[in-house]
Amino acid sequence: MKIAIPTSGGLLDSHFGHASSFTFVEVDEKTNVIQKQYEVAPPKHEPGVLPRFLSDEKVNVIITGGMGGQAQSLLEGYGVKVVLGVAPKKVDEIVKDYLAKTLAVGANACDH
Repeated sequence: MKIAIPTSGGLLDSHFGHASSFTFVEVDEKTNVIQKQYEVAPPKHEPGVLPRFLSDEKVNVIITGGMGGQAQSLLEGYGVKVVLGVAPKKVDEIVKDYLAKTLAVGANACDH
């Protein structure tokens, strides 16, 4: 499984489209062990670009604080699970909580 988290300064960035980087975390689904973690600078933010970028990267799950409806629809159309309403914290904490099914989620932090 490949998880993507928009990040800035090592923490989840609350808004998917404004993050300075995306942290990708590859997890062995049988053991829930992180195999690899790395950051990538995203392409320029324009409608439809980031969902296509994440699909091309073979992402299975995106975890973020907020995301616009169009990006959500596009990602879901690519088969990417969208997890919204997550508060900023360190990537490893988010992934650990997600894998343990204890990740706290709230309202979408994006209003468009």
